[in-house]
Amino acid sequence: MLLYCISSIFTPYPFIPLFYQHFIGFLQAYFRMDTLFLASLLSFALTFVAMPVVIRIADAKHLFDLPGLRKVHFVPVPSLGGVGIFIAVAISILTLVDFSSAPELQYFLAAMLIIFFLGLKDDLYLISPLQKFMGQCLAAFILSFQGDYQLNSFYGFLGLHELLQPFSMAFTYMTILVVINAFNLIDGVDGLAGTLSLMSTLFFGVVFSIEGDMPHAILAFTTAAAILGFLAYNYSPARIFLGDTGSLMIGLVNAALVIRFINKQSMEGTVFNFDAAPAIAFAALFIPLADTLRVTVMRIYHGRLPFDPDVTHIHHILLNRGLSHTQITGVLGLASLAFLAFAILFQSLGINFVILSLFVIAYTIVGIVHRSSSSSPITKEVPEKKPKASSVEEVS
Repeated sequence: MLLYCISSIFTPYPFIPLFYQHFIGFLQAYFRMDTLFLASLLSFALTFVAMPVVIRIADAKHLFDLPGLRKVHFVPVPSLGGVGIFIAVAISILTLVDFSSAPELQYFLAAMLIIFFLGLKDDLYLISPLQKFMGQCLAAFILSFQGDYQLNSFYGFLGLHELLQPFSMAFTYMTILVVINAFNLIDGVDGLAGTLSLMSTLFFGVVFSIEGDMPHAILAFTTAAAILGFLAYNYSPARIFLGDTGSLMIGLVNAALVIRFINKQSMEGTVFNFDAAPAIAFAALFIPLADTLRVTVMRIYHGRLPFDPDVTHIHHILLNRGLSHTQITGVLGLASLAFLAFAILFQSLGINFVILSLFVIAYTIVGIVHRSSSSSPITKEVPEKKPKASSVEEVS
């Protein structure tokens, strides 16, 4: 309101100096940055303060992720880190977002609430894959149909452009579900899923803030700040895990942001005007998406169900190479930045070239590393005491 009043005073006068126009632009940018800083600070503080409380409650109630045959940790660890992240993101958005300018975020919060309770129930009691899938479908329906987070075009990928409404809805559903589960599946070593999500949300947050899409910039930066507060307790040796509560939720956030990013770049008058926006969005999430695709294809190829657990994820391959949790997180974090930089630098060559190149480079490297990796087991057998909490360290 203050900026509007200042602008209205000078607008009627054609002789206003150019200096004042730049000054108004500076004020607008300043207040945008001020809001983003406040939102990020609030989200970080809430998460950082909440985590020790969550850890103490989990310890008192024995809500642990217990070691087992398919796990890469050897001591019981609380797996409710997503609770603190959810509280921080929800409070920050409800406090600082103007829903009259972004009504779709109300539906995003509704979808996030469903994902939160879905993940929480799985962390505490374990639920079947079908129940988890149905809950994710409900969240995807609210996000796409009510919140209007929809992908209406392939934007030239494989020569396809505008999609008919039924295909658009199906493609949007698939995108949301794949991104949600990709972050759930990549959450296999300390700090990995959080670090990858931190990088992607920061990227989307910077783009949205410069484009002037403040509501989604707040969503991105508050999520990044909450993850940063969580990572202080999650880097190896982890004191708490994301759990399905956290991994599913950051997957939902990234799904909403990636759809918004692609649609925003298809509009006229954008600042960046990326030539291959879908390829850049894909590159921002490339590590979890490519790993999920590779593992799923390999399981089907060997006659197994896509959700059958095994030890073929990229973090398991690197564990077999002798890398520690911290080293794996660092290597894959740097790789994620490299893939994103590659997509931005070579976007002028087209979406098909960028995406194909990403796959060729990534799978060639994975193949070389996998061939040279040790075949020794990466987990230590520890008897299960009781089926208490669903593991984020469990191989999915």
